[in-house]
Amino acid sequence: MAALHHLVLPPQLLSGHGAPPLPRFPRTPRPLLHLLPRAAAAATGASAVSAPSDAALQNFRRWLSTHGADTGAVSPAVVPEGIGLVAARNLPRGEVVAEVPKKLWMDADAVASSDIGRVCSSAGDLRPWVTVSLLILREAARGGDSLWAPYLAILPRQTDSTIFWSEQELLEIQGTQLLSTTMGVKDYVQSEFDNVEAEIISANKDLFPGTITYDDFLWAFGVLRSRVFPELRGDKLALIPFADLINHNGDITSKEPCWEIKGKGFLGRDVVFSLRTPLEVKSGEQVYVQYDLDKSNAELALDYGITELNSSRDSYTLTLEIPESDPFYGDKLDIAELNGMGETAYFDVVLGESLPPQMIPYLRLLCLGGTDAFLLEALFRNKVWDHLELPVSRDNEESICQVIQNACKSALAAYHTTIEEDEELLEREDLQSRHQIAIDVRTGEKKVLQQINDIFKEREQELDDLEYYQERRLKDLGFLGDNGEIIFWES
Repeated sequence: MAALHHLVLPPQLLSGHGAPPLPRFPRTPRPLLHLLPRAAAAATGASAVSAPSDAALQNFRRWLSTHGADTGAVSPAVVPEGIGLVAARNLPRGEVVAEVPKKLWMDADAVASSDIGRVCSSAGDLRPWVTVSLLILREAARGGDSLWAPYLAILPRQTDSTIFWSEQELLEIQGTQLLSTTMGVKDYVQSEFDNVEAEIISANKDLFPGTITYDDFLWAFGVLRSRVFPELRGDKLALIPFADLINHNGDITSKEPCWEIKGKGFLGRDVVFSLRTPLEVKSGEQVYVQYDLDKSNAELALDYGITELNSSRDSYTLTLEIPESDPFYGDKLDIAELNGMGETAYFDVVLGESLPPQMIPYLRLLCLGGTDAFLLEALFRNKVWDHLELPVSRDNEESICQVIQNACKSALAAYHTTIEEDEELLEREDLQSRHQIAIDVRTGEKKVLQQINDIFKEREQELDDLEYYQERRLKDLGFLGDNGEIIFWES
């Protein structure tokens, strides 16, 4: 049998392999964030997101009106999620509920025209989110002198995103892929902060006179992560005041876009962000959109601090890797690359759905060795993947079953609760929002791991009934009958 391949559980999306230990965060002062409204202590079962004051909301409405935003169909209001958009009248499906002029957007153009534009452009190839984060921090530091002061005043100091969780709260997702991903994201943000702190912030005290900490930078990152529309990320990143107040509703399943960027006014020169309601809404009801149908609960928790009771949101990412120590490493890597894959492959397994179609062929490739290694020869190079889509040999098939089952059991042992214990916890009515998110995510992950384990356990019990490469080859040559009997030919 070939050397066992490397199975990474869980995957590291932004950091090295292996689950990191529970971190201890530096306790740094927060001199900048005092300019923003302080979050009230969350009540039991409530979200950590605080609601702005009535005065702040009224000031925000006046600011929007003064700068030409069309918001007549909806109004910002305090809602269970914190703040949202409430219909001012009955709205039919597809009705435009807001149009926000480009001069109010916080994007690359706003950065370029601001007083930090020069230093950002001279700093080299900064990522768009980094420059917009610096703009947010610069404008927050300016206080009432900032164009965006009324908008910044209604932003929460944090959300329920796992990047804002305390050490104690992170213990609730110990063993999950969400924990390792969260820590990878935080390390990534820390790395970017270290760069801009040295090159831009400390070097330009006239623009950043106060102390800006990693916590401040993480807050700005969290604002962008949770409030920017998914299609406006990357080079097109733009934070749209008012439109970004719209909340998520998992019952909305339409993939039809609910917004567009269009021109208005003379010759369409005035660019606006136009937001539509995807559903009919009655006066006084909240207007919702679907944030992203394709995100898992772990991704929703990381980006927005929410989860859904929807099995299609429960997933686990299996990361398979060809180890360099494999004696057939070069051949296996070549075969993987010829079939659109590589040294490492990620497979998202969703609760209640079939395994990804390429997963088992890739597993067979990783475990290929011994008497099956002939399939790795150049003679088979262009057809070997076709062979891998069917069982190769009993040893190979048994190997992939055992490796996956062992990996699933190991991953399940890393959680500090069982599925049954979590389901009992979910019946409690006094769960705080972050505890609820943690239970939802870890329960979903464990259910998917159990599903994967059961698939390969059942497969292992069927090994004697499978048809392998040698039997198929003998049939093709006419030496084996349909019932497995050897056919003798007489001269």
